[in-house]
Amino acid sequence: MKARLLHVSGSVQGVGLRIYCVSLANELGLTGFAKNLDNGSVEIWIEGPDANLDAFIHRLKIGNGFSRVDHLVSSNEAPKYYQRFSFY
Repeated sequence: MKARLLHVSGSVQGVGLRIYCVSLANELGLTGFAKNLDNGSVEIWIEGPDANLDAFIHRLKIGNGFSRVDHLVSSNEAPKYYQRFSFY
């Protein structure tokens, strides 16, 4: 089990990105959360197998057809063992 904290910016709020993250996380068996930040970016915490985390990030960069990720910062973190993926 691995965890990553992501900060993404670009056209990422008001475009369904957090809902897309829920769908991706469920498909890939990941847990965590996505939340909008006051500065217009989105913070995402994901946990699960390393390969699935990489797949999530790859597809996040591609987007949902409405979002555009211009900048993504990822850091490795200690897992917190979330039970599901939620958004705020």
